[in-house]
Amino acid sequence: MTAATLAPPPLLDRLADPALHAEGDPHALWRWLRAFSPVHRHEAGELPAFWSLTRYDDIRAVYRDPGTFSSARGVLLRPARLGDDPGGGLTLALSDPPRHKELRALMADWFSTRAVRGLEDTIRRAARTAVRRGLDQGVFDFVDLAGRFSHSVISGILGIPERDHEDLYRWTEEAFAAHTSLAAHPQLMDYFMELLYARMAEPADDLVSALVNGTVHGDLLTEHEILLNCENLIGATENGRLALIGGLLAFLEHPDQWRRLDEDRALLPGAVEEIVRWTSSATHSMRTATRPCTVRGQRVEAGDRVVLWLPSANRDEDVFDDPYRFDIARRPNRHIALASGEHFCIGSTLARAEMRALFTELLDSTTAIERAGSVTRVLSNAVNGPATLPVRLR
Repeated sequence: MTAATLAPPPLLDRLADPALHAEGDPHALWRWLRAFSPVHRHEAGELPAFWSLTRYDDIRAVYRDPGTFSSARGVLLRPARLGDDPGGGLTLALSDPPRHKELRALMADWFSTRAVRGLEDTIRRAARTAVRRGLDQGVFDFVDLAGRFSHSVISGILGIPERDHEDLYRWTEEAFAAHTSLAAHPQLMDYFMELLYARMAEPADDLVSALVNGTVHGDLLTEHEILLNCENLIGATENGRLALIGGLLAFLEHPDQWRRLDEDRALLPGAVEEIVRWTSSATHSMRTATRPCTVRGQRVEAGDRVVLWLPSANRDEDVFDDPYRFDIARRPNRHIALASGEHFCIGSTLARAEMRALFTELLDSTTAIERAGSVTRVLSNAVNGPATLPVRLR
C-alpha cells in the first residue's frame, strides 16, 4: 500500500492506548506514520511527551547508539505521574554500557548457543509434556499451554525446583493479569528472596547462583538488584509465550503454511523467524536522548523520550516484500523483533529453541488443531498477542 492510497490521517493520539492494541488496528496508524510522519511528536498528557519512530532503519539506528539513546530511565512508556522506572540502571534491560556489558556477562553463559544445545532434551520433554496435557484435555486455552511450557524452561535455568514451578507460574500469571510488576507480587518476591539466601549459603549450578556470586565493576550485586534481574528474566517469558501463541494463531489463520511446514520440516528455522517477525510480541521499546540529535530531519532534545514501535519496523515496506503476508519461507528476514545492538535479546537462542520444540511436537503428535472459541487480545501497549486462544487438539 502506498501513501497515496491510504485513508485520511487517523487519530494519532490513540497510538499508546492499550484498548487500540487489544481491540483496534494499530497497524493502520503505523502505516500512516511510516508514510507521512515517521518521526512523530506526541505532546504530554497522561503519558509524558514522546517521539514515535516507525521506520525500520531509524529504529535500528537508535538501538545501535546507546550513547545517544539511553535505557537507564526506563524502556517502557509510563504515566508521567510515576516518573522514571525505579529499576533504571539496575537491570540488564534498564542499563547502558559499560554496566550493561558486565551484567550481560554474568548471565550470557546460561543463554549461549552451547548452553541451549545442552538444554534441548529438557526443552523437548517440556514440549512433549505440554502437548500431551493438551491432548488429554481436548479443548483448552493454548495460552495456558504456552505459558506453562515457557515458564518451566526459564524456571529450570534459574534453579527453581520443579516442585515449585506451579506456584511460580500461578503468581506470575496473577501479576500479568493485574498488569503490575512482578516485583509487586509479595509471594513471588518472598520466594526469590529465600532462594537467593539459599544460594548465598550454598551455590548451585544455576543462574541465581551466578547473580548472587558474580560482580559488576568488582562489586557484588545487592539483594535488590538480584531480585529485579530475576523479575526481568521471569517477566521476559511473557514475550516468548506471546510469540508461541501468536505463531499458532498465524498458522490457524494460514492453514496452507501449516501444511507446508508439515510437508517440509526443513522450513522450520525460517518459520520461527517469520513467527517472530509476524507477532513482534514486544510492541514498543523506549529510549531517552542523552544529548540533542536529529532523526530524519526532526530535532530531538536531550531528555526527550523516543518510542520504537517494533511491529511497525517489521512491516516496513522498504525492507520487507509484501510485509503483511505470513510466509514461512520468507528470505531475507532481517526482522528486529528481538532488538539490535547492545540490547539484542539475551534469550533469543532459547526462545527459538522453544518454538522449534513446541511446533515440532504439535506437528508430530496431532492430526488437527482447531479453534474452539473466540480469541481476545492482550490489553497492553507494551506487549501484544492473544490473551485467550481456545483450541482443540486431535
